[in-house]
Amino acid sequence: MHKIYFILRNGEKQEITAETGESLMTIAQQNGLDVEGACGGAMACSTCHMIVDPAWYGKLPPPSEDETDMLDLAPGLTRTSRLGCQIIVTDEISGLTVKLPQSTKSLI
Repeated sequence: MHKIYFILRNGEKQEITAETGESLMTIAQQNGLDVEGACGGAMACSTCHMIVDPAWYGKLPPPSEDETDMLDLAPGLTRTSRLGCQIIVTDEISGLTVKLPQSTKSLI
């Protein structure tokens, strides 16, 4: 089991325990966090946009070109933005911290 830390829109930090192989989008939804994931993780929207703590960003596999294209649609985009559906929990990212953006926009 791994600990993932979510910084909520109100600034509160929430610790969630996750299993290897789960996506951050799924973890957030299963724990009642406000992460829409309108496309169900098919990488066809940007509603699971999350901002990775800069200290952790380099520990993640780089985003694919398709993910980068979807992120261009996300409000509040930062240099450490990623789609939660594309971040899969592994031993290497146990302890990861991500922040939920102030808003999302669905085109679906």
